[in-house]
Amino acid sequence: MAKAVIMPKAGITVESCIIGTWEKKVGDQIKIGDILFTYETDKASFECESTEEGTLLEIFYKDGDEVPCLVNVCAVGNPGDDCSALRPETAAKEEKAEEKSAEAPKVETAAAAPETTKSESGKTAVSPRARKLAERAGVDAADAVPTGPNGRIIERDVRELMNNPHVSAKAEASSVKESAKAEIAAEAEYEDVKFSNIRRAISKSMHASLATMAQLTHNSTFDASEILAYRKKLKASEGALSGITLGDIVLYAVSRTLHNYPDLNANMIGEDSIRLFKHVNLGVAVDTPRGLMVPTIFHADEMSLLEISLAVKELAKECREGNINPDKLSGASFTVSNLGSLGIETFTPVINPPQTGILGVCRAVDRVKKLDDGSIGIYPAMGLSLTYDHRAIDGSPASRFLKELGENLERFTTLLAE
Repeated sequence: MAKAVIMPKAGITVESCIIGTWEKKVGDQIKIGDILFTYETDKASFECESTEEGTLLEIFYKDGDEVPCLVNVCAVGNPGDDCSALRPETAAKEEKAEEKSAEAPKVETAAAAPETTKSESGKTAVSPRARKLAERAGVDAADAVPTGPNGRIIERDVRELMNNPHVSAKAEASSVKESAKAEIAAEAEYEDVKFSNIRRAISKSMHASLATMAQLTHNSTFDASEILAYRKKLKASEGALSGITLGDIVLYAVSRTLHNYPDLNANMIGEDSIRLFKHVNLGVAVDTPRGLMVPTIFHADEMSLLEISLAVKELAKECREGNINPDKLSGASFTVSNLGSLGIETFTPVINPPQTGILGVCRAVDRVKKLDDGSIGIYPAMGLSLTYDHRAIDGSPASRFLKELGENLERFTTLLAE
């Protein structure tokens, strides 16, 4: 008896996956655990292992198809087994038949179907009121663009024709032809590329973020002399400590500072509720060949600087290799995006919903300041850009967070000892 292999559910938030490449073909002998195909979510790539043993009898989806989770993808069994009941379309037909059966009583009492859109002569159907209006106005109703039920020309269509004689079915058809010619002529000048799955996810998330939140950004700088000197000492050391970066140092300081600002270490729930987290779950923006990903360092406030550094590197590696578990890409209470290495001096980061804040980390720029002895000195000023949801937090506490974070970074070695 043929049995189905279903599309796995890779993480609790994943609803569908895209098939990458089939590693097996129809007729191949399959053992439990064999890799049948690769698939990807909007964030990561995986391999699907067979849960059945026998001959691969039929493949229901091809490379590149988007498949809902837990839907039959292929059938495995003995040669000659009937696979028809396992095909996804069979289940869909059965569902439609059930829906149609359930709606059957309504059809008996429904109103009579509208007139057909074509008359016996093959022309578009025109309502009596529309025909009389066209005769009085001296226009040909057949030239109107139909907007009535089933493509029928109704009174408003004739009035539109009277007000705009150039807008007619004939003119519209001519316009379509001209547009098609223009598109063909310009076709060699550009290339239309569909968004990848991850790009679609980013697009949807960022649009929702800006459309649903009252976002505001504050910018500040701090004296980065101490963290630059500390980073220099770490780099000269041996082992894992030498790999600690300025970004890791900022993450550590953020994880300690956020405790004093619970409304920033939070998620919006609906329009009038906020979820305050007891621990700091830091989202870290990671640039990958497939697009932006934001993995989460859970309980970063309980981790040492070295532990945070190692966690970031491991998560970034999994993101770039495309095999990160989707559950590691959710659950953050606050996000940090570091563009300093790319030379950015200030920017406006966009909040990752449903979080209430995101910190942008910028490059260090030499500035001058008056020293205690009255002389002028040069110091490295590093920029911080905080975007926050004004529904959840006001400008003053948001500014105090930036100020305290800057102070903690300026006295970073003391912060480590606390």
